[in-house]
Amino acid sequence: MTKREKFLAELGTKDTGSPCAGARRLAADDDPIDPAAASDAPSCALDRARHKMMETDQWNAAQLMGRRWPIGCVALEITQRCNLDCTACYLSENSEAVHDLPLEEVFRRIDLIYSHYGPDTDVQVTGGDPTLRRRSELIEIVRRIRDRGMRPSLFTNGIRATRDLLRALAAAGLMDVAFHVDMTQQRRGFDSEIALNALRRDYIERAHGLGLSIFFNTTVYAGNLNQMPEVVRFFVRNANAVSMASFQLQADTGRGVLGARAPCITIDAVKQQITLGAGGPLSFEAIQVGHSQCNRCAMAFVTNARVYDMLDNRRLVTDIAEATSWVLFDRQNHAALVRAFVIALLAKPIVFARGLVWLIRKIWLAKADLLAARGKVHKLSFFIHNFMDACALDQNRVEACTFVAITDDGPVSMCLHNAIRDAAILKLLKISGAAGEAFWNPLSGEVEPGAGAPMTVSRSPKTAKGRLKALGVDRRSDPR
Repeated sequence: MTKREKFLAELGTKDTGSPCAGARRLAADDDPIDPAAASDAPSCALDRARHKMMETDQWNAAQLMGRRWPIGCVALEITQRCNLDCTACYLSENSEAVHDLPLEEVFRRIDLIYSHYGPDTDVQVTGGDPTLRRRSELIEIVRRIRDRGMRPSLFTNGIRATRDLLRALAAAGLMDVAFHVDMTQQRRGFDSEIALNALRRDYIERAHGLGLSIFFNTTVYAGNLNQMPEVVRFFVRNANAVSMASFQLQADTGRGVLGARAPCITIDAVKQQITLGAGGPLSFEAIQVGHSQCNRCAMAFVTNARVYDMLDNRRLVTDIAEATSWVLFDRQNHAALVRAFVIALLAKPIVFARGLVWLIRKIWLAKADLLAARGKVHKLSFFIHNFMDACALDQNRVEACTFVAITDDGPVSMCLHNAIRDAAILKLLKISGAAGEAFWNPLSGEVEPGAGAPMTVSRSPKTAKGRLKALGVDRRSDPR
């Protein structure tokens, strides 16, 4: 039996501790990339990504990983603290006890992301909720990412993401803001996803006009699956402001209490609900992002609140993706993006001609809505992410991951990181200075001498909530 076959045979088993044995084995078998070997990023990183797709049997004409970019996005967790108590939370029971990483360590990890993947990498500034970090530090973190030629995004529940803060972050180089809003967050005063559309509208107003691309994340579980069409209709109605709607299937990981997802929560079920809300067919199979069991993506034109599929000609889509693989997606300058695409396609006259015929037909089909909207057209993307349960990790999917978290040792698949989070967040971090070698203790927030051994603590969920209550934090409130 090969090492991989043995791993897959044992992967789902649990032992008495946490995380499960399978996740620990996968972490132990994972070979970190030597930053020195990645010094020629991004070309080397693109080659590595393509090789990974081939190794995992995911390389094909529709695959964007290894063709357009070396990684989909990298999560930079700058705090483990949060001001909500989500029933599907991916943080650990020990997260609230962990102090924020020193700013110097955050900067080092930003540089580590750059050394692995190079410029134009999408970096998600996240947590916990990153807005709980000191404002001046959050701004400096965003500025550092942008100064390194990468693209910073803020991932937040929106409670503390005021317009003033978003304006300051945009001035520092923030490119995207992603608001996570759904019923798993138990926000007071909202009894349905439809009611939460009022909160989504408020968040749009906070960010609109600041030069930011606006995304929304929604966790899908049995309690809100049948409400997804109305949520999608909201995004369609607000396509002038919302660029992407991401739907994340519930996963049994972290400190969440929902547990295993219901059988009805599948990629196909969510696709069906999105299509129902969009009011017409959407092509979720024309492009591939990483592993086929992890992600689905569809893109649409929206005019006069009507949705028109952008990816309905699969062969044309793959030909255009190949011809324009070098074109950067500048989400802040649509005119420049269109010009770059046209220039790239002019080098492929046959593909350009086919694309022009497709566009003319699409314009003719949408002529009435284009007239009613006075020619205004917006692009709206739909993304489905199928996270894995902590004790049901699949090695093939981990290796083909397009969504990684950066740790002190380098990038790790997000699903694997969630499964073994304590191993990363409770670890003593080595700090070298004029006085010699020392270690930062994540539980005390102090620098101490000693060996950098992993730490373990035992804390019940009630301890974390009690600590927040003592600090006067109500996780379910959302002051306007």
